[in-house]
Amino acid sequence: MGIPRATRSAQRPPVSVPRDGYVGYPLIAMRALVQRVTRAAVSVGDRQVAAIGPGLLVLLGISREDDSAAADRLAHKVRALRVFEDAEGRMNEPLGDRQILSVSQFTLYGDTAKGNRPSFVAAAPAELAEPLYERFCERAGALRGEFGAHMAVELVNHGPVTVLVET
Repeated sequence: MGIPRATRSAQRPPVSVPRDGYVGYPLIAMRALVQRVTRAAVSVGDRQVAAIGPGLLVLLGISREDDSAAADRLAHKVRALRVFEDAEGRMNEPLGDRQILSVSQFTLYGDTAKGNRPSFVAAAPAELAEPLYERFCERAGALRGEFGAHMAVELVNHGPVTVLVET
């Protein structure tokens, strides 16, 4: 008998038209892979770019679909995440006075649905991603990695606690 028409269409991902006109992949949101850390640092070569104590390490992925409103929403959401322990030992406290270290991470949009080599077609090009990365960092009050650089990221994940947050 087959799948009823209404069910078939509900199973299809929404298709969007990105800024460059490429059609075919689902509508995507800005992504932050957030890790609660006791400390984290980013280096480029032998130079340490930034370091934090207790707080959040944010690996930030920006898609072709994203805009400044998405960066603002995600920054607010990350700051408000209740992933720190309260007096009773439950994850119920937001960031508060702790720090954020943000690293641009286009590989969060690596699509491995077909084959073993990730496709990064959904990731924003650098000219779109860099201003949105800077905006996110500004709004979140985050220290920064070096956009576009090959970085060494060191962290001590506390918990471990790792959460994927999207706009």
